[in-house]
Amino acid sequence: MSIVQNKKAFHDYFIEEKYEAGIILEGWEVKAIRDNRTNIKEAYVIIQRGEIYLIGCHITPMGAASTHIRPDAIRTRKLLLHSEEIAKLIGKVERSGYTLVPIDMHFKGGRIKIEIGLAKGKKQYDKRNAEKERDWERDKARIMRAANKK
Repeated sequence: MSIVQNKKAFHDYFIEEKYEAGIILEGWEVKAIRDNRTNIKEAYVIIQRGEIYLIGCHITPMGAASTHIRPDAIRTRKLLLHSEEIAKLIGKVERSGYTLVPIDMHFKGGRIKIEIGLAKGKKQYDKRNAEKERDWERDKARIMRAANKK
């Protein structure tokens, strides 16, 4: 079950591979995510010292759930992947010019997972072509529906 999606990632990047990662959260963050108080639209993923971190993911704290601590809504959160996957991602990002973007946050077996994508940035003309293609598909479906009604 999906919690939040980053549709902007598909507009700005060509997603070539997807990886599912665990995410280290505090108790108040889990409660806030279950209450749909999260946003990954402006988040990004970085690699530091052989570990992968999610930066810029905004989780709005609930007033009643976090009374005894000071919640930080956009703190850096560590992502959990297998060491082989991390090594592969480090190689692709450092040598091949890829970037890592969060795509989707979802529940899996009672745990909160995040799907990250290995992506290449789109140029402005690629974005325009994708938009034209989407508009044409919409118009084509409209024409087919009108033809089937007659």
